Amino acid sequence: MNENDQPVGKFMKFLQFPLTRIILGFAVLIIVPSLIQVSAQAMIGTEATLADSPLALLIALAALLTYYGFVRIVERRAVSELSPPHLLKELSGGTLFGALLFSATITILWVLGYYQVTGVNPWQVVTVWFITGVISGVFEELLMRGILFRIIEESLGTWIGLIVSALVFGALHLSNPNASLWAGFAIAIEAGILLAATYVFTRRLWLPIGIHFAWNFVQGGIFGVAVSGVESAGWLQASLNGPFLLSGGEFGAEASIFAVLVCLTAGVFFVWKSYSQGKFIKPFWARA
Repeated sequence: MNENDQPVGKFMKFLQFPLTRIILGFAVLIIVPSLIQVSAQAMIGTEATLADSPLALLIALAALLTYYGFVRIVERRAVSELSPPHLLKELSGGTLFGALLFSATITILWVLGYYQVTGVNPWQVVTVWFITGVISGVFEELLMRGILFRIIEESLGTWIGLIVSALVFGALHLSNPNASLWAGFAIAIEAGILLAATYVFTRRLWLPIGIHFAWNFVQGGIFGVAVSGVESAGWLQASLNGPFLLSGGEFGAEASIFAVLVCLTAGVFFVWKSYSQGKFIKPFWARA
């Protein structure tokens, strides 16, 4: 036996440990796209925002390639969650579903008088939110569902993975403008559960990426509502008024109880479908 076999074996065991993979995965997925961002900003000028340029889409591509390399090199397996044959169908399906979810939410708010349209902006304003939606949809899904949820689920099971990843996702939004504990909790329930459940249902990331992209794009780019506390100038000039719990207030419609109910209903459906089809993973201590 080679004298280097034992140290190499210990290192690989350490590298494969779930917490190590989560930390390493987060690190590479943040560092590599950030380097691309710095380079892109240098090309388009420091005064321009990244969302003003198609170069911003390099971040999404860099994140996908970084994730692919992480899985192939560190986890040493095929990247089935980014299976190319399923890309078009699941990404387009997720985009349509995400758009319908937010449209249903805003329709409820409009019928109740909390959402009001006051004018229309030039259609070009949607470009910023299209690019922003792509970046957030790809980057956040790779981090939250591709790294955090997937690796926790492998060890502690689907139920614990759902709860932990949803709470972390909600907590990360507490640093957003106009955020509150309720807003973070709403994000955890409506997005954290739904997006993880759609990953479990397909065992791929394309469906949650599509839903995430469309939810943000339609919310800010079309309906002109603040996205997670960030003010937007969408195609429609609009305002949200009414009690914070019902309208979402300055954080946006995501903090509305109606958004929570709409997305939670969809999330529970995917949880039920996945569980009934035997797609849930048991925690390591409950496996045969």
